[in-house]
Amino acid sequence: MPPRRPDAEPRPHTALAADDADLLEMTLAELRRHWAASVAAPPMSAEAMTGADRRARQLGVPGIELMEHAGTAVAAAVRALAIDTERWGHGPILFLCGPGNNGGDGFVAARRLARIGATVIVAFVAAEGRPKAADAAAAWDRLAQEPRVTRVHAPVARDVAFLGQHVAKASVVVDALLGTGVRGVLRDPVRAAVELTQRAREAAIPIVAVDSPTAVDLTSGEASDPVVRADLTVTFHRPKLGLLTRRGAALAGRVLVAPIGIPLEADRA
Repeated sequence: MPPRRPDAEPRPHTALAADDADLLEMTLAELRRHWAASVAAPPMSAEAMTGADRRARQLGVPGIELMEHAGTAVAAAVRALAIDTERWGHGPILFLCGPGNNGGDGFVAARRLARIGATVIVAFVAAEGRPKAADAAAAWDRLAQEPRVTRVHAPVARDVAFLGQHVAKASVVVDALLGTGVRGVLRDPVRAAVELTQRAREAAIPIVAVDSPTAVDLTSGEASDPVVRADLTVTFHRPKLGLLTRRGAALAGRVLVAPIGIPLEADRA
């Protein structure tokens, strides 16, 4: 799939990600222009984002709908970065997904990319055998029907290490391990997965983070050790305070802010 011209005219923001037929054809520059209103919005803390998400659900917006918009936005960004770095089609896209909704966003992105021709490996990095969040579990189950997706369960560090033996063949690595709720020291198998992203980066493989690089606090920008250092972060709804700090910005790389359908009445202090 050829990239669009970098000087193409910006398109009007008329549709959310999952409803936008053009999104998966855009370059990174076009995505930034397409989502310009979101990136220009006032930044918010992790707690404010959690509250806005909860109120959106209370107002009747299904969680799976928010996840579909978020995952589709991530898919568009991953594809655009892979084309920008001339890595599209040069190996599988590796998703490292945790057990919560951040992992669910990754599952949706993996499905979307597979349906436009990508070969995708999705590693479910968690001790439990199935995602604990209902929406994430539904998104995980849907991947079983995708012939271009290989699902892998990595419940312990040893399984993640096995993935690491093949990471040099990946075209892009996607960090969908943990989202806004990171606190304290990382434990295996997530710790091992973060270390895997560090090895991928040393091999010059682009890293895309979903919402936040794992182990970066979205409010303060402070980071645990180890931490994901991304080339591109796709965050949602509004910019995050932590990604605007010196430390957070250095770990996030380029940042895109994608609207996911949280209504105005849910977005209050």
